[in-house]
Amino acid sequence: MTRPVEPDAGAMSKENQPDGIVPSGGVGLYERMGATLPPAPPEKPFTGQVDEAYGAYQRGFYVTALDMALQRASAGDAAAQTLVAEMMTKGLGIKRDAKTAAFWYQQAAERGDPAAMFQYALLLMSGRDVPRDKKKADEYMRKAAEGGNSSAQFNWAQILVSENPGDRGLELAMPFYEKAAQQGVADAQYAVAQVYRILRSLPQEKKAQARMWLERAAKAGFDTAQLDMGIWLVNGIAGPQDYDKGFEWMRTAALRGNVVAQNKLSHLYIDALGTRPNPVEAAKWYVLSRRAGLQDPELEDFYLGIDDEQQKQAIEAADKFRQS
Repeated sequence: MTRPVEPDAGAMSKENQPDGIVPSGGVGLYERMGATLPPAPPEKPFTGQVDEAYGAYQRGFYVTALDMALQRASAGDAAAQTLVAEMMTKGLGIKRDAKTAAFWYQQAAERGDPAAMFQYALLLMSGRDVPRDKKKADEYMRKAAEGGNSSAQFNWAQILVSENPGDRGLELAMPFYEKAAQQGVADAQYAVAQVYRILRSLPQEKKAQARMWLERAAKAGFDTAQLDMGIWLVNGIAGPQDYDKGFEWMRTAALRGNVVAQNKLSHLYIDALGTRPNPVEAAKWYVLSRRAGLQDPELEDFYLGIDDEQQKQAIEAADKFRQS
């Protein structure tokens, strides 16, 4: 997923600093794969009871896992009910049955399982396989967030921001963003970086961590965070300027298909910020962003000012990039 294109998105320079950035919609797990991740926290030694049904599920023995889980689910075991719901939702070890899965999610949610409360809240929000009920959905989302489910923490924070405009919403949401960020949710890490930067009431020690959280989201493969890392480093936002690193992050986001990054990378090539000037590369990235619908009069003037051979090379390079 790429960052939405703002109507006034234009050249990036030391004087042009972004405002009003909001948390993005996120990026899927498989899109993040292959990125260099930040170090994982050390695992705590497991001292609980081994869940044989979940162990069979993890090893791919779905029929065995379902048989074990159904026995416990029928006896009121919330964790087993959640596992049954998950397998029925995905059609693992049994024919896919979303409606019965919703029943088991509800049973587990009513018994306080955080993962089930999160999934049941999503069903209640959409009205899929259960009657739509926003009030109940919010209640379960909050309970799941308070119960430690990282996805629920991020989503509950988003709800708080949307329903409480201004700084108040950010202040209410911040603890949940922080908890989700600490559990490795890249969307939440990005949100924490933005909240730390724009929320005036925060102590300076938190504001000083904004770039660290943005970098963690960028290293997790979140292209919007990679774009912003480029902007922050080039413009010296929340830390010192570093044109070389800014260029590298901008290029990374551009290579992932982020249209705004492609546009701004063109400016970096023209202005020789973090790289040598390269009119063909600058024109290539402009052509790509223009094809995606991002207009930029300044880059258009630049493109029309280079010679025909350079334009031809840029178009060929853009075509090759899209085919790769």
